Amino acid sequence: MDKIPKIDRQREHQANERTFLAWLRTSIALIGFGFAIARFGIFLHQLSIMITQQEPPVQPLSNSENLGLALVIFGISTIALAAWRYNQVFWQIEQGDYRPTRLMVWIMTGVVIILGLLSIPLLLKRDKVPSRSPVPIQPQSRKWH
Repeated sequence: MDKIPKIDRQREHQANERTFLAWLRTSIALIGFGFAIARFGIFLHQLSIMITQQEPPVQPLSNSENLGLALVIFGISTIALAAWRYNQVFWQIEQGDYRPTRLMVWIMTGVVIILGLLSIPLLLKRDKVPSRSPVPIQPQSRKWH
C-alpha cells in the first residue's frame, strides 16, 4: 500500500479530487441548462396560446421539454459516473496501480454531440403564426379605496 512516497500519493489524491469537482461542475451545468431549456419551452408554449388563442401543434419527440429532460438525466448520470470513477482512481492510487482510461471522456463527448444534434431542429423550427387582427386591449378602470 505504501509503494509510492506519501507526498506523491497526496498530490495524486488531490488531483483526483479536482478532477471529480470538475465533473461535478459540469453535471451541475448540464442540469441547470436542462432545467432552463425545459422551462423556457413551457413559457414559449403558454405565450403562444395567449397570443394566438389557439393550442399550438406539439411535436411529440423534438421539443424543448424533452431536450431539457435529457440534459437533466445526463447531468445526474454524469454525477454518478464521476463518483464511480473517483472511487476507482482513489483505490488505484492507494494500491500504486493507476490506469488511466478515456472511456468517460468519450461517453461525455458522444452524449453531448447527440444532444447538440437533437437541438438543431428546435433551433431551425419556425412556427407559423396565423394572421389575425390584434384585439385591442381595453384599459381597466381602477377604483381607489
